[in-house]
Amino acid sequence: MGKVVLVTGAARQLGGRYVRRLQRDPDVDRVIGVDAVPPEHHLGGAEFLKADIRHPAIAKVLAETGVDTVVHMDIHGTPLGSRGGRSTAKETNVIGTMQLLGACQKAPHVKRLVVKSSASVYGSAPRDPAVFTETISPKSLPSGGFAKDVVEVEGYVRGFARRRPDVAVCVLRFANILGPCADSPLAEYFSLPVLPTVLGYDPRLQFVHEEDAIEVLRIAAAEPRRGTLNSGTFNIAGDGVLLLSQCSRRLGRPTLPLLLPTVTWAGSMLRSLGITDFSPEQIRMLTHGRVVRTTQMRETLGFEPAYTTAETFAEFARSRGPGLLPPETVSRTVDRLAALLPAASAQTQ
Repeated sequence: MGKVVLVTGAARQLGGRYVRRLQRDPDVDRVIGVDAVPPEHHLGGAEFLKADIRHPAIAKVLAETGVDTVVHMDIHGTPLGSRGGRSTAKETNVIGTMQLLGACQKAPHVKRLVVKSSASVYGSAPRDPAVFTETISPKSLPSGGFAKDVVEVEGYVRGFARRRPDVAVCVLRFANILGPCADSPLAEYFSLPVLPTVLGYDPRLQFVHEEDAIEVLRIAAAEPRRGTLNSGTFNIAGDGVLLLSQCSRRLGRPTLPLLLPTVTWAGSMLRSLGITDFSPEQIRMLTHGRVVRTTQMRETLGFEPAYTTAETFAEFARSRGPGLLPPETVSRTVDRLAALLPAASAQTQ
């Protein structure tokens, strides 16, 4: 009998693609996708179970399916579709993870757990080290938003690992995932016709291609090869870095440098207008940047990304088309900002 793999967050694009990829693995006998809403994309020959991981019923799913490998991908900064706002996302991230880990703890047949975490756990601050390794703690822990969720999630995962030492636990801290199908808040930001930036700052950024994200998740869920260890915590990112100014030029989108209070205010306006989820933590990253070292990803996990940071961004930029967005979108967004900025400047004086 091959492996029985349960994947949370299967209704999202990345989760669905990972479910389809797993089915080509000869060592996998059965793939079960789980989410609170049915996926709009096909899952191939995988099974789909509509289940909300925030509810204790997830324990019944694990008990009845005989799952031996759990890949937890339902950790996101924004909820899917119309599932609610920031509070729903936090509940899914934190409460959902607690319920899922509790279910795994009671399931003796679970032998491997893979968690899709984020480099957001390091936060973004002016006194941060130039490069984060997996053993470096941030100068100041994230105080809110998705980054704080990730810190809490990883804390619960460490507690689970202590209670179930027989389970191989792998935590993957991804840099920002981009690609042609990316639907993250950062992808929405880079799709704006004009990019608001913080005056005087040009942060260093790292990206990982969505295809590489799928492949490293597959490796983490597989049986370890000789000389590798599929457990522990690993930073995942493509080689190299890009400055935000380089990103804007490669997109063909101009930047709009603003004072930090004005950027914060503009971010709130963009969120309220439904244009993008320009959160405070994203503003901090676009101010101070974040770079992680990936030595352990290569030497211990045995994964070599196919795309560098620059190549990942180039793929993303091609998918968004050349230059600015359609004229009507540009006009509408610029008009809104033009009308709102004078009031913001008056408030900051």
